Order: sequence, then C-alpha cells, then structure tokens
Amino acid sequence: MTGIDQNRELRTAIEASLKAGEAIMEVYNSEFDVEIKDDKSPLTIADKNANDIINTFLIPTNIPIISEENKQIDYISRKEWSTCWIVDPVDGTKEFIKRNGEFTVNIALVNEGKPRLGVIYVPAIKVLYIGDVPNGKAYKAQLSDHNTTFENILNLLQPLQPKQRTNALEVVGSRSHMNDETLSFVHQLEKKGNQVSIVSKGSSLKFCLVAEGNADIYPRFAPTMEWDTAAGQAICNAVGVEVISKETEKPLTYNKENLLNPWFVVS
Repeated sequence: MTGIDQNRELRTAIEASLKAGEAIMEVYNSEFDVEIKDDKSPLTIADKNANDIINTFLIPTNIPIISEENKQIDYISRKEWSTCWIVDPVDGTKEFIKRNGEFTVNIALVNEGKPRLGVIYVPAIKVLYIGDVPNGKAYKAQLSDHNTTFENILNLLQPLQPKQRTNALEVVGSRSHMNDETLSFVHQLEKKGNQVSIVSKGSSLKFCLVAEGNADIYPRFAPTMEWDTAAGQAICNAVGVEVISKETEKPLTYNKENLLNPWFVVS
C-alpha cells in the first residue's frame, strides 16, 4: 500500500509515540509538579515517563538514541554513528504546563546526518503525522484511541500536501518565541509585495502546518535543539519542503558535535 507497512523502524516509532502519548495524557489529566533543569527549561514527570516508554521500544532496534531526556553521549562516540534515533519525548513542555494541548512526541531516524523518517504524535487530540523521506510520502491520521492498532492506522492515513505559493503568505510564529528577528523577516516579506498573516502554534506542530498546507513559511530565529526539529524536518522533507540553515544556506543536519541548531527557515 504505502510502503509504511513494510518499514519496521517506522512501525516501531509509531507504536512508541502512541504509548508515550497515552502516558503523557495520564499526567496531563492529573496534578503534576514542574522542575526546572540546568538550562532553565521546564521538566515534568510526563517527560520522564514518556522517555522511559520510548526507550523500551527503541533500544531493541540496536540503533543508538539521542534523546532530550537521556544522558548525552560524547561526540567522540557519536561521530562513529551512521544512523541514530533522535527523540523528544514531550516537545512543548511549556505548552503542556499551560494545558493548551499543543505538545507532541517527536521521534526521528537519521542516517548520515539526514532525517529519513519522522513521527510526530499530538496526544491531546490523537493526531499522528508520519514522514517517509526515501519514498517521498507524508501522512496524517486522526485516531480515536491511543491504543489504535498499526493496521487500523494504515487505513486512516491521509497524504499531506503543501500549499501552492501565492503572494498571500501565512507565516508560522511561535506562541512563546516571537522576537525582533522574526518580525523583521515578516517586514521583508511585506516589502516584496506579499500580504502576510501570522499563524501561531506551539512545539513541532509548526513544521506540520507547513507540510500539510496550512502555512507557507516557518522562520525560526531562536534556539532549538536537534530533538526539537528532526521529526518535523523528516515530515517536511518527505513532501518536498526544505528546512534551511541561516548559517550554511543548506538543510539542517543531525548528530552534530553541538546538538544546538542554527537559525533556520522552513518553506
């Protein structure tokens, strides 16, 4: 059918994301404490629970894992990896704490620094996004239950299609990170005769908006880590949408010595 049914890694990532999503929602629907990590970012028990669940699925693949919540491996070891998983168990912890539903589970498989597949699950609304870069296909599925079978998911997949560009541009802005550089980027688009409207979303859903044709451009002129972007880039790349570094003018790459991304533009 789609080729997804034959892809063992993609199936593993999908099943891991749904189980993690179920555990995240158990915390979301209860009282929870918020810790502050060394980098000043928030952490809840949902991040830890989801990470543990995802590890139980990914460790048996014998493919190494870079996860926001795992202890980071030194680059001297990582640079030998040709393939690795890149995971954010809860992307958008700030959105999770605000309880606005705009948080995701991100799982990507990267080969030679390039995303090959990506899964983004939005547990609050049970929406699943899948990107299969080698086959040039990306999909969305609206699930009724976190425990939906893989076979049922295959029947629910709807292909993603980016927008055809016009001069009426929808630009994705962050709920938490709208800054002067982004506003300047918008003004430059307007100077070129474009009518610009801003679409706000939290977490990696910003990538999904562009991939599914609900926005044209996502400029990100604020810090992100590799686990924030790898799955979203896979979904975008699978439908021909580029994620271009402002530093190199080339696509973002992964498993770098420094896991911090440069600024980038998705379009």
